[in-house]
Amino acid sequence: MEAPEIIARRVAQELHAGDLVNLGIGIPTLVANYVPTGLNVFFQSENGLIGTGPIPEQGLAHPLLTDAGGRPISALPGASTFDSAMSFGLIRGGHVDVTVLGGLQVDALGLLANWTIPGKMVPGMGGAMDLVSGARSVIVAMQHAAKGKSKIVNRCNLPLTSVRPVSLVVTDMAVIGFPEGKATLLETAPGVSVGEVMAVTEAELVVPDSVPEMKI
Repeated sequence: MEAPEIIARRVAQELHAGDLVNLGIGIPTLVANYVPTGLNVFFQSENGLIGTGPIPEQGLAHPLLTDAGGRPISALPGASTFDSAMSFGLIRGGHVDVTVLGGLQVDALGLLANWTIPGKMVPGMGGAMDLVSGARSVIVAMQHAAKGKSKIVNRCNLPLTSVRPVSLVVTDMAVIGFPEGKATLLETAPGVSVGEVMAVTEAELVVPDSVPEMKI
């Protein structure tokens, strides 16, 4: 199983019936593919749509129906469209239950950096700041390391997205939470040992006596 699928499958287990869920660009978009059968959640696109459906087949995309990144999407029966101001009112008002975002770094305090690398051209922060600050639960879905360098760090050295800590980090190697403000190893990925996680993690993790394996 490839890393993005491992991450997306595990994140999908955090969703509950009736949740309003915002999925970020990249790995987070895959989460919709693994929502358990019979579990009804509502996916929001921050450009003004609740009730997003699967990516349309080639030739069936509507030019005006896109996600926040401009990629074609579909709308399920009963979907609702509205302007961007309403969409961000929902986000900033605390009405989004779960947001799933990618990450460049998450530090030992749960602070996220995910919107820019200094010196590189980026289109802007987008809705990341609002989502991390406003959603009830913030889940970061990202690979554990990039080019052999840990993305779970002692302190972020990239610009922070928000001063609010995230709720959970799901990587291809582990699930990390932040009870009492301390980065804590909650689960390991299938076939990955605690030692292997610790060996590629810069941040100091609290390790309980028993760490279960992800069930995906």
